[in-house]
Amino acid sequence: MGTSTARGAFTEEIVRAMAAAVERPVIFPISNPTSRIEAMPEDLIRWTGGRALVATGIPVAPVTHDGLTHVIGQANNALLYPGLGLGVIVSRARRVSDGMLQAAAEAVGSMADVAEGAAPGASLLPPVGDLREVSATVAVAVARQAAAEGLARVDLPDPVQQVQDAMWQPRYRPVRGT
Repeated sequence: MGTSTARGAFTEEIVRAMAAAVERPVIFPISNPTSRIEAMPEDLIRWTGGRALVATGIPVAPVTHDGLTHVIGQANNALLYPGLGLGVIVSRARRVSDGMLQAAAEAVGSMADVAEGAAPGASLLPPVGDLREVSATVAVAVARQAAAEGLARVDLPDPVQQVQDAMWQPRYRPVRGT
């Protein structure tokens, strides 16, 4: 996982060595902006013969290698934190536990295209564009975990509905000409 902001820190030599040691190297060059990313996804895919599982901190286009398109997920904290906060609010949890963080991470992972049976090249993470759905899924998982750990200060008979009820719904009034 790269957070160094040192462009090129993941060299071809290092990546090839990693790929020689494992079948599916997991490589996350998540520094941003683009000028500071540790390696570009197309290089990582090429240097590993298309075997790398890659997510970046920047939005990037899919990479095609040997006829297979690899969708590169964006590792953005927006996929986890809004739902974590909403789950805490809905459950009125006394604190955020390690279990609640784990539940949030697993909820994000469950929405990825690489879930069981996914096609090769699928994204490791759900699209940032699906943030509302991701946040709701994370919030439900967090609220359920808070209840399971005895940290919730309210009853959660229907956490899915309770999360939906708590989510802000944008409502815009029509603009009238004067």
